[in-house]
Amino acid sequence: MARPGNGIVPMQVAQLPWKILFLVLAIGGFGLVVLYSAAGGSIKPWAFNQGIRFLLFLGVALAMSRVPVRFWSQWSLPIYGALVVALLGVEALGKVAGGSQRWISLGGFQFQPSELMKPMIVLALARFYEMLPASETRKFVAIWPACVLIGVPALLVIMQPDLGTGLMITGCGVMVMFLAGVPLRLFIAGALAVSVAAPLAFNFVLHDYQRNRVLIFLDPERDPLGTGYHITQSKIAIGSGGIFGKGFLQGTQSHLDYLPEGQTDFALATMMEEWGLAGGVFLIVAFGMLIAWGVGVGMRAKTRFGRLTAAGLSGTMFLYCSINMAMVIGLAPVVGVPLPLISFGGTAVMTFMLCLGILLSIDRDGRTKTRW
Repeated sequence: MARPGNGIVPMQVAQLPWKILFLVLAIGGFGLVVLYSAAGGSIKPWAFNQGIRFLLFLGVALAMSRVPVRFWSQWSLPIYGALVVALLGVEALGKVAGGSQRWISLGGFQFQPSELMKPMIVLALARFYEMLPASETRKFVAIWPACVLIGVPALLVIMQPDLGTGLMITGCGVMVMFLAGVPLRLFIAGALAVSVAAPLAFNFVLHDYQRNRVLIFLDPERDPLGTGYHITQSKIAIGSGGIFGKGFLQGTQSHLDYLPEGQTDFALATMMEEWGLAGGVFLIVAFGMLIAWGVGVGMRAKTRFGRLTAAGLSGTMFLYCSINMAMVIGLAPVVGVPLPLISFGGTAVMTFMLCLGILLSIDRDGRTKTRW
């Protein structure tokens, strides 16, 4: 991946992982094109701001790639603890917006701890299993601390309420447990327990709007002009795009405001109306290549922490993409998970780039003959 400098291009620039960077730039650039179209052919209010965030966090990812892997290993649990404290702070001091309490205002900056917890739960569990002797992995001592590490932040986030992010944190943590070698029978038992508890949670834990989302997922036509309006319009937009789409700036569902949140959660529907199935396949392939690279980084990693972290962060990227895509086409309830680098919003870009930066750090450490 790295090549020596040629005397014209500085060594540090020539030795950057350009294949991965070009792939990320292609996805992010396509996202800016989608947001430009969603605004009716204007860089404001979405494309310009998203471009600034994208470049800023790409720079952060490149800076993180220079950080030694041992730093992430040593500081993962302390940072995890600080984020749990921040989630408690959200409950006490957080800003309420849209019926949810998810942000802490620090001066003019809004901080959402739950977003950082998505990659941090992976690092914390990877560190836990790194410290645990391999012979203990299949015993109870490998289970209950991991469940506590996952359950505390997940419950705090669901209480905000933010069911989508809470499920993401849980999913990321469970993936690391599975990759660490926790016996499969325990996951089967957990799945059965969730199945038994699901009706109780549906009736006594979920908020009214969350229950409605599940009911609309099961029967989208029950309220097509109310709760089911989002997914109905999303399907219309995607279906009308056909194979190659209506053409750039020719979308009607988003431009005529039939498609709600066409620049955020349903940006994929906005894109597929204009770019069709071909645009959707491009994104699936591009994200798939990026995730496959992340899995390869884990296979080349020198340490157990590096292997678990790389695989877990790749899984985090996969969950982001798959949940949003399934949600937009009606294969999953609407849970408010954006499509990274495509949907407008700084938090998803930040989380995705943090995952990328740590993966680049592990990749750099795993290549013994490379010093980019």
